[in-house]
Amino acid sequence: MLQRFVDNVLAVAEESVKTFTYESLNNIVRLINGVSALLLTILPGKAKILEGIHGWELRPTFRGPRFPRWMENGVSSFNQFIYELSVDSDTSSVDYSSAEEDSDRNIYPASPSSQSSRVSGASTYTKYDRHRTGWIRCIFFWILLPAKFLMGIPVYLYRFLFNRVSKAPALSGSHQHSGLHSIKRVFTLRDQIVHRTTDRRRGVIEDLHLAIEIFIEAIFDVVHKAAHFILSPSEAFRKLFRWVLYYIGRTKENHGNVVEVSVTTDTLGENDPAPAEQNVTFYQSLNTDARTCQDVITELGYPYEAIHVVTADGYVLLLERIPRRDARKAVYLQHGVFDSSMGWVSNGVVGSPAFAAFDQGYDVFLGNFRGLVSREHADKNISSRRYWQYSINEHGTEDIPAMIEKIHQVKTSELKLSQPSLQEESDDQPYKLCAICHSLGGAAILMYVITRRIEEKPHRLSRLILLSPAGFHQDSTFVFTVVEYFFLMFGPILAPFVPAFYIPTRFFRMLLNKLARDFHNYPAVGGLVQTLMSYVVGGDSSNWIGVLGLPHYNMNDMPGVSFQVALHLAQMKHTGKFRMYDYGSASANMEVYGSPEPLDLGEHYGLIDIPVDLVAGQKDKVIRPSMVRKHYKVMKNSGVDVSYNEFEYAHLDFTFSHREELLTYVMSRLLLVEPTPKPPSSQKALRLKKKGL
Repeated sequence: MLQRFVDNVLAVAEESVKTFTYESLNNIVRLINGVSALLLTILPGKAKILEGIHGWELRPTFRGPRFPRWMENGVSSFNQFIYELSVDSDTSSVDYSSAEEDSDRNIYPASPSSQSSRVSGASTYTKYDRHRTGWIRCIFFWILLPAKFLMGIPVYLYRFLFNRVSKAPALSGSHQHSGLHSIKRVFTLRDQIVHRTTDRRRGVIEDLHLAIEIFIEAIFDVVHKAAHFILSPSEAFRKLFRWVLYYIGRTKENHGNVVEVSVTTDTLGENDPAPAEQNVTFYQSLNTDARTCQDVITELGYPYEAIHVVTADGYVLLLERIPRRDARKAVYLQHGVFDSSMGWVSNGVVGSPAFAAFDQGYDVFLGNFRGLVSREHADKNISSRRYWQYSINEHGTEDIPAMIEKIHQVKTSELKLSQPSLQEESDDQPYKLCAICHSLGGAAILMYVITRRIEEKPHRLSRLILLSPAGFHQDSTFVFTVVEYFFLMFGPILAPFVPAFYIPTRFFRMLLNKLARDFHNYPAVGGLVQTLMSYVVGGDSSNWIGVLGLPHYNMNDMPGVSFQVALHLAQMKHTGKFRMYDYGSASANMEVYGSPEPLDLGEHYGLIDIPVDLVAGQKDKVIRPSMVRKHYKVMKNSGVDVSYNEFEYAHLDFTFSHREELLTYVMSRLLLVEPTPKPPSSQKALRLKKKGL
């Protein structure tokens, strides 16, 4: 009877403490969110910065997107199905019937308690009213306070033995079952088609809720077992003795909590596609979004291929592909600074340039520059300082040439294999290749075309579509001017100590990944951070918070920027010229370029022998429209076939936002390139040969 009473008191006390701590933490978070909202109201210029930002704003969107014009012809049935599904789900959210949308609208998320804890909490509070919580807590306190000292020693001994022994039966009795169950759970989660996985990971606040709840449960579990030990010492000693004996017999069979299994695995694009077994270790998930570009593409039902490319200087690059092997038109997409191929697929089926090009019949290749924290290199022992020792020169003269030559090799071999009649053609390139590049990728692709023309080598491109390309930067904000002089003055001193800019540890990368979720949960905090980040980049209204939530910024890896790349951009801004990297002395430049000054790429725009489409953003404060127009004027004066267009975008809107008019424009420019006409079929060719004989 006494034991049952103690159990009831402990159960009520546990739920009371949980409720008290949970509400206290929520009140603190509400206070932070309220203060952020107050600060947001007094900050100047926040209306333009927050205008049009989707994903975390206070204003919900009830209407599904209109059917994009670029999907009117050539769209796949699967793509149309996904579009109709998204429209249906958006319109159904008007009546707030969707659980996911309800969770997104709720500023303060539900407790991350386990299901059993939720059930026990509900049942407990139906049995005990809230007004009894206070006096029961007092009774519990005065009952256990006199026994606190006496319980200290046995509780410590019991806790030490119980925690070590309790792992043995759990692991031995269901080791294989739990291992298979965890593996099955991992693959079940990966098999789901997740449209908004980023929104389903836990944030820092949710993790704090969960950690506090687990801590409270652990404390009360110890107190509960200690009370049983005092009230029933004989039974407690009997169980303790039995557990110790069992532990001694099973110690050698316990090898830890990590599950290792052999699975068949293979990467598309390898020379030998036969599946091979390898050991894969599954660890406990920290509930972060670590999806790759491959995960996004395959989750949406598109084909995928990964091709590893090794540059001439040993860097291992990942060239990703949405393959149409028989297509005679291909498109190469290249990202900008602090970005990866994820940017081209981050808006799902309807809003992503990569999927739009694939649905128009293109073979899509997604390039990735060197510069990952994982430091992929042919030399496995390369130091961090040596790995990050590169500038934009290497992007344009090493990375892009290696990837485009790999594209040429793959496309030529595949087309000749699927269409044997191509072997009789004299044309070395039986396909057309266009390039869509953003920001730094635009500067690198221009450098590639010009240097290949100087070297009298084929660049294999038919058209360039450059979205806010880098290169000219003298017209910029005060913040960038300060950064320019900082790099020019302290660059030689800082370069040996700061080889690159990235988040150095797994913990802080995980923290950034989770904070992005908190910025979504608490709109005022997210709006404040968005506004402050926009101030740093001169008032650019890009969705910086949404970009931070992309999964390529995860605890395992992230794109970084080398110090020399940043210094190279500062040199361009200081000189007002689009030129190659200045090595700091006339002798060093003479050794690389054959002249005391770096090669001025703007002066060689006349070598560009393909059409170029330049696109600028009227709200872009990172690369202003005046700088894109400078590209246009220099190209026009040099006789380049160039066009210029402006959209009301900020810098990151070209890749990270769903912009129907941009996709329509890009697709229309791609269609200006006529694909290589297909040769006659093999049977027809044979007939012509016979007639010729």
